[in-house]
Amino acid sequence: MKMTNHTEDMRTIRIYLDDEPKPFGEFSPPIKFVLDTTKIPDGKHQLKIVAKSSGNTEGIKLVPFEVRNGPEISVLGLRENEVIDNKIPITINAYGSETNDAFVIRGSETPKAIPFWIWALLISFFGFALFYLIMYWNPEFYKSFF
Repeated sequence: MKMTNHTEDMRTIRIYLDDEPKPFGEFSPPIKFVLDTTKIPDGKHQLKIVAKSSGNTEGIKLVPFEVRNGPEISVLGLRENEVIDNKIPITINAYGSETNDAFVIRGSETPKAIPFWIWALLISFFGFALFYLIMYWNPEFYKSFF
């Protein structure tokens, strides 16, 4: 005769999405499930996992996450909470993975400005080259051996 541990059957895991009062799933551990984010609106969400042990003690774990099923939106020229005045150019681009069989070249990359450190490096290089040319330009160094 096989004996079962009655206290182990009391363990449960309830999973809540955001602040919903009713769990979208109640399981006996261990569990494996697939979270379908296509039915969740884009934005910040929180998964709340409430587990009850065999001793009837509850534990809670909160897992924040962000859903982005829609296209990626890129904004150049304006940062979050930035103070601006006058007129500023803004570039907005949106791209997603809707087309699986064709690659759309137009609009698939967001144009970005050349970083400051590259400009500083180029100016330093050309400045040194000009300094070297001015300091050591002497016709004696360039006499022909012929």
